[in-house]
Amino acid sequence: MNTKSKKAIVLVSGGLDSATCLAIARAQNFACYALSFDYGQRSNSELNAAKKIAQTTQVEEHKIIELNIGELGGSALTDEAIEVPEEESAGIPVTYVPARNTVFLSYALAWAEVLEAKSIYIGVNALDYSGYPDCRPAFIAAFQNLVNLATKTGVEGREIRIETPLIDLSKAEIIKSGLRLGVDYSNTISCYQANKQGRACGKCDSCRFRKKGFSDAGVEDPTRYA
Repeated sequence: MNTKSKKAIVLVSGGLDSATCLAIARAQNFACYALSFDYGQRSNSELNAAKKIAQTTQVEEHKIIELNIGELGGSALTDEAIEVPEEESAGIPVTYVPARNTVFLSYALAWAEVLEAKSIYIGVNALDYSGYPDCRPAFIAAFQNLVNLATKTGVEGREIRIETPLIDLSKAEIIKSGLRLGVDYSNTISCYQANKQGRACGKCDSCRFRKKGFSDAGVEDPTRYA
């Protein structure tokens, strides 16, 4: 039985950042409702990881929403015709999924209103990331304004806060924070193109940031690589 009075929606992708974000929300005494998306991504490994994270963290509920963002194309994460880059590139990379965090946060906001949740946690990061525009503080501030203006909750003077506890942390700092809270990073996967066995490629942007994070944190990387 849930004895916690405050509720939070936590976006859980199956990756390192979202698992840490969920642990932080729980540590802050929120009753956590996990939200994941099947949006047409290349691999189902991250959704399998999200399920495991939600189960082991004992969330109140875990919803997986099916979206068809992949039908729109335009991203290496959803379009098999676009190769996932394995070298650093300038500008916003082809792994950017158009408007993804805007869509995800909109669903989280809708559920938050239904549950009368006070907070939405999202593991965006503006330091060790690939340069996605929807991971920046300016985007979060703009979406917070939308929350206040475009919801019954906001109009009635109540608040739903967008919480981004990782936004200013390095990957190593995120990992250290998660380990202090008991996160089992072997349950997470960050790879853009994991194989059917759930093994990471070790070469994409996300894998490189993950490897460096564990190295900089001085702890063993539990990732299963192909």
